[in-house]
Amino acid sequence: MDDKAILNQLEELAQRVGITVRYEPLKIEGFVHTGGFCRVRGKDFVIINKKATGREKMHILIDALKRHDLSQIYVLPSLREILDVENGR
Repeated sequence: MDDKAILNQLEELAQRVGITVRYEPLKIEGFVHTGGFCRVRGKDFVIINKKATGREKMHILIDALKRHDLSQIYVLPSLREILDVENGR
């Protein structure tokens, strides 16, 4: 799978577990932030700098997905392997 396909699969998986993914310009007082996971009023969000690289976007999504139990959710084997490697398994 190429990076674009992986990113699309990660976005879809995030939505399936209830994470809202948003791409926003994240420039704060001259500092560019790539984004991250947050919870607002009990809802999970991943805010990603829309200018982040594909790899940065993938790592942010993977970090957010680590917070959820994915054992009972079908995940493509190739994507599960990526998640397991990132989780140190």
